[in-house]
This record gives sequence, structure tokens and C-alpha cells, in this order.
Amino acid sequence: MTRRYAVVGLGHRAQLYIDALLGEWSDTGEIVAFCDTNRTRMAYHNLRVTAAGREPVPVFHPDRFAELLSLADAVVITTIDARHADHVCAALDAGVDVIVEKPLTVDADGCRRIAAAAGRSTARLIVTFNYRYSPRNSAVRELLAAGRIGRVTSVHFEWLLDTLHGADYFRRWHRQKKNSGGLLVHKSTHHFDLVNWWLGSSPETVFAQTGLRFYGPSGAAAAGLPRPARAYGAPGLGTDPFLLDMTADPRLKALYLDAEHEDGYVRDQDVFGDGIDIDDTMSVLIRYADRTAMTYSLTAYSPREGYRVAFNGTRGRIELEVCEREWTPPHGAVDPSALDDTGGFERLTVQEHWQKAEEVPIVNGAGGHGGGDRLLLDDVFRGVIDDPLARQAGYADGIRSVLTGVAADRSARTGLPVNLSDLT
Repeated sequence: MTRRYAVVGLGHRAQLYIDALLGEWSDTGEIVAFCDTNRTRMAYHNLRVTAAGREPVPVFHPDRFAELLSLADAVVITTIDARHADHVCAALDAGVDVIVEKPLTVDADGCRRIAAAAGRSTARLIVTFNYRYSPRNSAVRELLAAGRIGRVTSVHFEWLLDTLHGADYFRRWHRQKKNSGGLLVHKSTHHFDLVNWWLGSSPETVFAQTGLRFYGPSGAAAAGLPRPARAYGAPGLGTDPFLLDMTADPRLKALYLDAEHEDGYVRDQDVFGDGIDIDDTMSVLIRYADRTAMTYSLTAYSPREGYRVAFNGTRGRIELEVCEREWTPPHGAVDPSALDDTGGFERLTVQEHWQKAEEVPIVNGAGGHGGGDRLLLDDVFRGVIDDPLARQAGYADGIRSVLTGVAADRSARTGLPVNLSDLT
């Protein structure tokens, strides 16, 4: 028996789920409704539906969300982060299953509301943490679970976003904390969830220092550059590596540039412009319930993209180094083909005391995140059969990762450590 799915929020991220239900996972369910504030974006995705040989699906404005819920068995929520809690709670209260993109929500109040709704509902809630499914991250989980380095005592985790990917958060709605919770919530929720999952533990105390050091008006002043308000129509388009040319990407043009007349949302704002209140440089200390300590760093303007994580244990050390792009070409934001030859690698080693380091092979599959996206979609649409790694995440996992970022943001503002129990 196939299920009826409604997709809520028809920006870029929705395409993963729409394409899945129109393609490989079409036998598991059908799309019965789209919901968004912007009809142009819904029309774009309906073109994908008709191109797959299906009838266009009904479209709904969010003020008709209750009506939409009556048509669906499950909703896929890919809206702006700040709207997640309202949609999640309404769906759970209607007895409709929820598949929600990370982060689950953006603040402690949203976490409380979702926890209460989940507690009184029989519906299921899945948070799509696709990083859990990446083979390299799954391999780390297997090594830790096997006890190769004994009991973990400390973790060092550094994440680098380059001047293409990192800059994009400062062009879009993410640049305002009221929409995204800041990068410690929107982006780091992935990383905090990974550590919670790897360790099988929960964060207790958080201390952080953060700042806006590269982007924003002070960044522009430091660089000595006159800045346009946005990229479209700017005289520097094609020469300024921070200006995104949406006309060079038919999908971005159709979803955003051609849709501006409806809601005024500008997708290509200048990363050095006014109105940015999120941080780009973050350092966090976290203590977990099992007494593990973690040092965490997120930088949103690195010349390369990737991450390093190291675990120290009572019997040795595990290191994972991932380079997703070795360098960022200056025309990457204008010409996506410029990214075809930017290199990358991944290396996982385990070294027990008094032993040489051993490189652990990582077996990747086809598709995004080393085949991890396909595994995630299988779990979402076909259901978990037997997963010893317990990769599917529920609302409690989503709440733990969000509250870690919320606590870090509060600590950075107050200069004091924050206990997660104080937030709940």
C-alpha cells in the first residue's frame, strides 16, 4: 500500500524528496500536495511532476495547512527553519507522520512545543540527519562501537566551510538568526548530532565564543571594496567571486529569481551587506553525560571545504579527515562547472596504544554523500528493517542537537557556560 505525501516548503531542498517519489521510491508513495507561500516555486516543481508523466498536484498556501493535512498520510517539511515547529506540531496533532529537514527547530521554545506534540501524538516524526548515513561517518560509529580505542575521553572536531558554500549562508535567509538560529543551530546541528550518535551520549554543559569576523559590513570595510546590495545586475558580476549569478543556473533562476515578484525574497544578497546577524567564526567546548569533553570549531570562510574529527580513548585514537574541495575557484559562484576539478579525499585511521596506525577502508556507494542519501531515503520511504547502527533519528535526537547550538549561542552572548537542563 502506497502512502500519500505532502511537501511543505518548495525551495531547493524539496527536490531531493520530490525526485525520490517520482523516481526510485515511486512504488512507496505518491505526492498529493505542495505547500508554499510562493506559487512560482510550486509551479516549478509541478513541472517536474508532469515531466515524470504524472498529473500536477494541488497547491496550497500555508494558511490552508489544515486542509492539506486531511489529504496526506505524511508531510515532508523543508521550509525555512523558523517555520518547522508550527508545521511539525500541527501535523502531529492531526495524526499525520512528519519527515522534517534538520534542524528540527531553531530555539528552546520550539523544542518544548515539538516534544509536547510528539508526546501526545501517535504519529511518527523523523529528522533527516543524512550525515549519519555517509559511509565514512558510519565507519567511525562501527569502530567506536567495537571498542577499538576503549572508552572515549575527548573529541576534537573542526569543520571548514569554504568561500563558496560558507558564503552562501550569508546570501540567503540564513543570514538572520530569527530564520535559522544561526550556523550553530542550522549547520552545527548536523555535527552535534553526529557526536551524540557516535558517543551514544548527550551534551550537558556548553561554553562558546563566536563572532562575525569575515562577512558583513565590517568584512567589506576590511577588504576595502565598494559593495552592491545584491549580485543580480551588479557591475562586478563575473569578476567578484562573492557575487552569485543565478542566471547561470536554470534551477536557481526558476526557483528564486523568477519568483521574486511574489514575495520579494532575494536569494543573491551580498555577503558583506547589512542585515547579517549570524556568526561566521565559532569555538565551542562541550561536556557530555559520560564525561567526554569536546572542542569544536566552525569556520565559514575557509579556502577549502571539509572536516577533521579525532577521538582520544583509553586504548588509542581514531582520526577522520575529509576534504570535500581542496580549493575554491574564484568563479565557482558564477560558473558551477568551475568546481569540477577541485579535488578531495577522505582518510580514516585507528591507532591503538603501542601499535602502528591502521588505515580503515571506506566503501562508498552511488549518489550524494557517498551513497548516504540513498540509504536515508530508503529508511524514510521504505522503513528501517534492521540497522545495527541506529541511523534513523527521531525528535529527541533533533532536540538534543538543536539545544546544543542554542546553548552555545547563549553562552557566546553571556560569556558564561550553559547547562542544557536550564533550557528544557
